[in-house]
Amino acid sequence: MTQTDPRIAILVPCYNEEATIAAVVRDFRQYLPAAAIYVYDNNSRDATSERAREAGAFVRIETRQGKGNVVRRMFSDIEADIYVLVDGDDTYDAAIAPALIGKLIDEGLDIVSGQREATAVAAYRPGHVLGNRMLTGLTSLMFGVHLVDMLSGYRIMSRRFVKSFPSAASGFGIETELTVHAVRMRVPMAEVPTRYKERPVGSASKLNTYRDGVRILLTIAGLMRRERPLIFFSFFFAFFALFSFVIGIPVVLDYFRTGLVPRLPTAVLTTGMMMLAFLSLFTGLILDTVTRGRWEIKRLRYLAIPGPQDLRKP
Repeated sequence: MTQTDPRIAILVPCYNEEATIAAVVRDFRQYLPAAAIYVYDNNSRDATSERAREAGAFVRIETRQGKGNVVRRMFSDIEADIYVLVDGDDTYDAAIAPALIGKLIDEGLDIVSGQREATAVAAYRPGHVLGNRMLTGLTSLMFGVHLVDMLSGYRIMSRRFVKSFPSAASGFGIETELTVHAVRMRVPMAEVPTRYKERPVGSASKLNTYRDGVRILLTIAGLMRRERPLIFFSFFFAFFALFSFVIGIPVVLDYFRTGLVPRLPTAVLTTGMMMLAFLSLFTGLILDTVTRGRWEIKRLRYLAIPGPQDLRKP
């Protein structure tokens, strides 16, 4: 592999992007002429597929709705050494792609994420900026993510990262999963500021600030349960134990004062809450052991695939 240029695949998930997809294909063809461009149409109701074919892209269809389903299919189907994942809305800068790929290879990284820097206020609405910061901050707190823009749709990834990624998300939560997987696998990664353009005329954003924000929150909660179960179930332990302690104090004080338990229903509830607390704690302890075993298997799978440093020419 060190004697030839790396195989580069540009992966473009899209839905109703007739107005922009041709420009995306042409731009990336200009700056990465040797790359294969794959456009995955997610049940578009316009001429997205036709425009992509006319521009020279390989077009495939994913019938299961949702960006996560599209990305999972892409990662399964496409064989390459380097993967460029970019949205089909023509807001990301194709000109910087060679530099991002060079950084990944030269520094032996597994993922380089494009940190969005808007060229106009309309390109990156204030509500989206605030939501991104809040979700990125929450993920940073839960998983130790050190990124400014966790939800960027522009990423350069190595083969071993892509082929060791067990995706479960179906929608916009895929960006969160990609980030958390990289952090949990402790892969070398970087973030580079990239120009983020306003959508062209005739193109509309598919992102709903509140609906998709809630979905991403649920994705973060699901990842906490799967990847850090001890911490996840410890929250339930703390809640049930505190609740049991608060409502149980008067019962205990009455017992020591009179030797009787006049509030039997409260005493039963207190006991039940404490049992639930310790059940949650032991559930977290058991699942934490299982998760560690899964993590070791994924790590071994990751290490079995050649890394980006093997792409360097002698």
